[in-house]
Amino acid sequence: MRDHFELQDADAGGRIGELTVPRAGVTVETPALLPVINPNLQTISPARLHEEFGAEILITNSYIIHNNDDLRESAREQGLHELLDFDGAIMTDSGSFQLSEYGEIDVTTDEILRFQREIGSDIGTPVDIPTPPDVSHERAEAELETTKERIEAAESIDTGEMLLTAPVQGSTHPDLRERAGAHADGTDHDVFPIGAVVPLMNEYRYGDMVDVVAAAKRGLGVDAPVHLFGAGHPMMFALAVAMGCDLFDSAAYALYARDDRYLTVRGTEQLDDLDYLPCSCTVCTDSTGEDLRALNAKAREEALAAHNLHVTFTEIRRIKQAIRSGDLLELVEERARSHPAMLDGYRALCEHSEQLEREDPVSKSTFFYLSSESANRPEVHRHHRRLDRLDPEGQVLLTEGDSSNNYDESWRIVPPFGPFPRALSETYPLTAEVPDRLDASAYEAAADGVARLVESNPDTEFTLGHWDWPASALDRVPERVESFSLGDP
Repeated sequence: MRDHFELQDADAGGRIGELTVPRAGVTVETPALLPVINPNLQTISPARLHEEFGAEILITNSYIIHNNDDLRESAREQGLHELLDFDGAIMTDSGSFQLSEYGEIDVTTDEILRFQREIGSDIGTPVDIPTPPDVSHERAEAELETTKERIEAAESIDTGEMLLTAPVQGSTHPDLRERAGAHADGTDHDVFPIGAVVPLMNEYRYGDMVDVVAAAKRGLGVDAPVHLFGAGHPMMFALAVAMGCDLFDSAAYALYARDDRYLTVRGTEQLDDLDYLPCSCTVCTDSTGEDLRALNAKAREEALAAHNLHVTFTEIRRIKQAIRSGDLLELVEERARSHPAMLDGYRALCEHSEQLEREDPVSKSTFFYLSSESANRPEVHRHHRRLDRLDPEGQVLLTEGDSSNNYDESWRIVPPFGPFPRALSETYPLTAEVPDRLDASAYEAAADGVARLVESNPDTEFTLGHWDWPASALDRVPERVESFSLGDP
């Protein structure tokens, strides 16, 4: 394990961890939100973030401080923590965002890292190249090489107790993201941000975002704390955590508030459209939509920002409890129904089930079958793979019905998992809660389990007894398996 990150619990790719930040003298529990603080414009003060919302860590931009004479001198004289009035951990960005926006910045990795250490940053960031989505492979590879050179150069800089990040770039090319992750994981850096994904999220390309994260995670080690740069909307936190992201920075709470936008876990509402405030935070219980609209611009912005933060931190806590309870994917499924683009993201997540399965606990709370996507969850893939370990002999009945003495062995079948010995009936995930009206995907997955078992045992005779499976499922059952409907007289 890395010196500063320790895993405590897990579900799917999500995990609860502890990130020790020695320079700040604090340990941050992950998943964690890092509110973005603009040193020139603070909608909610850092002290209030800590006291009212429980923020343990925040992020600010060292490049903005470096390029402002007054801020630069104040930060040097009193230190970053005093400047911002924050006792928790502070991470600093390097100016890479400005680089992506304006094309150039007037600072080097060496200069900005030394400045970050000088002003008391707890987690520093080199100047990487945030390659946008959909550029050519050639450009993405060339810019990735520059980022890798800067990450390596950062290792030679004396940063003391300040932790270092190693950004993972590579645009939307999975091979480059995986390569970048492996390179970053091979360094002595401490935190691993996946960069340049904000354009994907702004365009609601959550499926592509999941593919980018999955590729980066294949290169990174299990013990690498992963920061998803710019992921500020609570609607997608559960999805990103399930993929294995641990840290999120959000300016959305303030930016949306300036536009009179009200965050929910299902999306964003305009304040003018709200007759009722669908939230129980202190802002919403003490006010009505009409009350908020009557405030002056500054007071309204602050109230909306506070509400947005309450919603965001509440979602982080809800995700942690889901990990602890073992039902994170059920929460992801619920969030996936909030927007078609989120459903794309969830389906992309399920396409990486075999990757997630390597970290998913083998036992947890009850498996709930909630949609056709549930048929592609990591638990189903694990069960199918484990069928190779079993050794049925003679004539074997695989049935959704009762046991039969007319066969040497009688195994149960539960969609979407497929067959298993009856002695395993009370083990996870075979205790799954499934609806009476199952979709075709559940039966097709069960048929895939039958096929896997049959192919692993060529000398065994199998018979399948099913409750009127659809043709799409029966077509997946090997021809040598005799089958009959339990509903036939």
